[in-house]
Amino acid sequence: MDPHREALQRIVSNLANKNGEIHNFIDMLNHTIKNVQVNSSNAISELDEEFDGLYSILDEMKGSMASTIQQEEARKVQALQAARQIKERVTMASAFRISLKPTVSDSMTHLMVDFALERRILQAVNFLPVPKAPEIDLAACLVADNCITVSWRMPEDDGRIDHFVLEYRKTNFGLPRVKDEQPWELIDYIKATEYTLSGLKFDTKYMNLRVQACNKAVAGEYSDPVTLETKAFVFSLDSTSSHLNLKVEDTYVEWDPTGGKGQEKVKGKENKSGGQNPLLKSNRSSSLRSGGPSPKRTPVNTRSSVRGSRDRFTGESYTVLGDSAVESGQHYWEVRAQKDCKSYSVGVTYRNLGKFDQLGKTNSSWCIHINNWLQTTISAKHNNKTKTLDITVPDRIGVYCDFDGGQLTFYNANSKELLYTFRTKFTQPLLPGFMIWCGGLTVSTGLQVPSAVKTLQKGENVLSGSTGSLNNTA
Repeated sequence: MDPHREALQRIVSNLANKNGEIHNFIDMLNHTIKNVQVNSSNAISELDEEFDGLYSILDEMKGSMASTIQQEEARKVQALQAARQIKERVTMASAFRISLKPTVSDSMTHLMVDFALERRILQAVNFLPVPKAPEIDLAACLVADNCITVSWRMPEDDGRIDHFVLEYRKTNFGLPRVKDEQPWELIDYIKATEYTLSGLKFDTKYMNLRVQACNKAVAGEYSDPVTLETKAFVFSLDSTSSHLNLKVEDTYVEWDPTGGKGQEKVKGKENKSGGQNPLLKSNRSSSLRSGGPSPKRTPVNTRSSVRGSRDRFTGESYTVLGDSAVESGQHYWEVRAQKDCKSYSVGVTYRNLGKFDQLGKTNSSWCIHINNWLQTTISAKHNNKTKTLDITVPDRIGVYCDFDGGQLTFYNANSKELLYTFRTKFTQPLLPGFMIWCGGLTVSTGLQVPSAVKTLQKGENVLSGSTGSLNNTA
């Protein structure tokens, strides 16, 4: 009985689902009928407005032309009435030599009109044709510098096209799908047959794009969508293993002088915080003259994070890592520091960086370090060796990592000026790493390697002196 009952239940369930689908379909049909009626009424109203406008123009032209005829009539009548004063002409003319021919003609043929051409034009008036779907020229499309240039053409000339509409959406699927897709974003009133989307964050593998043409009345069908590849290195900051004195939110990290306080066990009694995480409690009993605790005296928790797969950084290693690793290829990201940021480092490291280790002080981490205390300095660090750089600290730092080529280069992200290059052979996946004390850092990911950086890399391969003595194989 059980198999039969289960089969019957499946049949009933399928029937119920089909019944729901039928009701949804009927509702959709009713909604469509209402839309057809409303749209038809709107179309008739717009048609009345267009013809009323045409009638108004014809009436205005008729009145103007009739007025011209009446003015010509009045001019000729006045001239002829003046000619009737023949008596004075007879008496004054010598030898009765007078002209008996009127000075004006009674013809009005010069004011006749012929509307044959206009009549044919009016008889040819019809509804505006729906524009055909444009064709995207995939070979002319360009993806570079986090910009996408889309080019298209009409299948045939259409002088009634008023503008174009471009729609795009991010996706991780190579082919367009009906389900699980993000909504289309729209760029309207494009007059040309090319458009560049700029300032994009490439946080998905692909971008779908489509175009439609519009005349004054109606939009045509969409073009066949095209899919362009938009891969870039995307990562967030791993808050589960970051130092407790760092406040981490997605791609932003900020020094938090109160982080990690209140961790000490309460002697002689249980913690009565009612389940509150003791790491979030703030101990206000101590403070520094500078407004933050000394990095050498910061209370820390040496226990591993419950959520993280590694121990939290602790001690003087005020570090946070990216949550995605570089294992091959060429990648690029940028970092911007707050103006009040006193000390920070930007670089990469293997996963084996210890919880007490600092970027640049191990043979498996590479970074540049900026110090803004008494004076501003910038230096390159690796394997506990430091090289001071005689350059101006930029507002934004660009990080270029060529894993396969064994190259880590830092740039001024604004001017693309070279800051420093490490050359080595990377033997393990690399994690983006950041150290900070006082202030905050904002990381920009989803960036392609800029064209300017690619160009500079060609010359960089020749100018290898910038790497100094910090190179090695790790």
